[in-house]
Amino acid sequence: MSISHDHYLKYTSPSVLDETLAFHAKGNYVIHKTTHHLSTLHQLPPSALEKLTGNELQLNILACENGQGNIELTGLPSSHPLKRNSSCERFNERPLHFDTVRTLLAPLLEKDSTTGKRGYPSGGALYPIEVFCINLNNTIQQWPSEQSALHLLPSSRSFEVHTPDLNSKPLARAILPMTADIGSPSLALIYFIYLPKALFKYRYRGYRLALMEVGSMYMLTDLRCKELKLGSRPWSGFTDHQVSKYLNLNPTLFLPACIQLIG
Repeated sequence: MSISHDHYLKYTSPSVLDETLAFHAKGNYVIHKTTHHLSTLHQLPPSALEKLTGNELQLNILACENGQGNIELTGLPSSHPLKRNSSCERFNERPLHFDTVRTLLAPLLEKDSTTGKRGYPSGGALYPIEVFCINLNNTIQQWPSEQSALHLLPSSRSFEVHTPDLNSKPLARAILPMTADIGSPSLALIYFIYLPKALFKYRYRGYRLALMEVGSMYMLTDLRCKELKLGSRPWSGFTDHQVSKYLNLNPTLFLPACIQLIG
């Protein structure tokens, strides 16, 4: 069953919506060439960053000092399908066909018409995440529309062409600013939280469930990229408002939680 996205607002508390939006905005920051000379994230020295990044958090320090060793585990073999590739550091420019995009997104679709469940877990079956597929710089062969943005409809197992007056060039710059030196990915998947759908049932906790769902979706897609021999990289180097604006989405209702670059 398909329901108009505005219908969810009827059952969503305005105060919960406003407070969640205000909290989400605290994690946003501006990435733009006009402000890069005066924008500062923190004052941490490089030595501290190197020391604090990528480490495990050991809690029982006294046990190690008393000679009580940890219990060892064995990692996945390199050939195991669940052993993901490293995130792509730099994308090479190479042809990508739209048929590959279809194949890539198959795990996100509804599994069958009898249960309505999709290929990833969702708390309370909310499915608050909307996925937009962006043909970056029109490099994907046999893209089925003149518009660069397609909206995934998982239950219908189809795409809908998004907004006919879309300006693809500023959208591409909002996704991948000119200061980002990571090569030429062909596809961007934008995972949007549609707030009314996330909040109407579980209120504030629905926001947490939505973030959990985004992680499930991009990890599943990441493993699919490995299978298809594609590079993948979760990407947070964007400004929320710019991405929503250039997709002609309401930035107070549609929040881009993550972008996944593929090529």
